Parts: sequence; structure tokens; C-alpha cells
Amino acid sequence: MSVYKVILLAVDLSSESKQLADKTRDLAAANNAELHLIHVIEPLSFAYGGDVPMDLTTIQEQLDEHAHSKLQRFAEQLDYPVKAQHVVTGHTETEIHRMAKAVDAGLIIVGSHGRHGLALLLGSTANGVLHGATCDVLAVRVRESEADEADATEDADAGPS
Repeated sequence: MSVYKVILLAVDLSSESKQLADKTRDLAAANNAELHLIHVIEPLSFAYGGDVPMDLTTIQEQLDEHAHSKLQRFAEQLDYPVKAQHVVTGHTETEIHRMAKAVDAGLIIVGSHGRHGLALLLGSTANGVLHGATCDVLAVRVRESEADEADATEDADAGPS
């Protein structure tokens, strides 16, 4: 008997997203589940408070196209059939919840950096998804990629500028 018939994997398409692939594939295969992928693009107007004195439509369209191609490559690397790939624009947690309901997901999988202190108090995407979901949520601990760790080490070694 399958515990999860539909799984929704939410990815930010960063280098860390690859760390979710194996666990997602194993869970989906063990449950013979239908797998959906979602990537949410926050509108540029969110980042700038809507006070941008120019039309951002072309840039937003380019971001959408880039996200579609990256999500396609991610899906190809999963080595598991993907029912649908969803690239949506909006508030990340809200869109993940909306899509989970739309596809009747029994499980949402998200990456979590396991932040502590102030970053934890301010919240994270995984935390936001967990607290508004109407289904199970699996937060998979992801580690910084080696390139990101090297950059952080170099920044720390450089000292104050």
C-alpha cells in the first residue's frame, strides 16, 4: 500500500537542490507516487516593494524562461518520471501550498538549511511551508555546496574590508 500517492518537490534550483534528488526519488519509487516539481519565482516587484520606476516585464519573462530550462534539467537528472513541472510566480510558501492542494499532494518535500538563532526566528521557507500545509512536509537537511563553502571561507579569511 502506498502512503503517498502524490509527492510535490519544491526546489529553489540552487546547487543544493541536487541534494534532494536521491531522497525524493527513493520515496517516490517506494510509494509508486506521482511526482510533481515546483519552483516559485518571487516577482521582482516584491523585492523592490513595487516602487521600481521601470517596466520589469521583460526581465521577469527572462527569469521564467531560465527557471523552466533549469527545472527541466533537474527533472532529467532525477531518474524518475515527473508528472508535471510547475514554474509559478508569487509568494513562495503560498504558491507551494496552492500547488499541493491543486495536485492533491500527500507529501511536500523541501530543503532546509537548519538555521539557528536570528535566522530561525525570522523564519525560513521550509518553516513557512510546514506551518501552512494541509499534508505532510518533509524538510530535508541540505548542506552548502563546496563552492559556496569556499566562498564563505574566503570571505571570512579576508576579514573586514
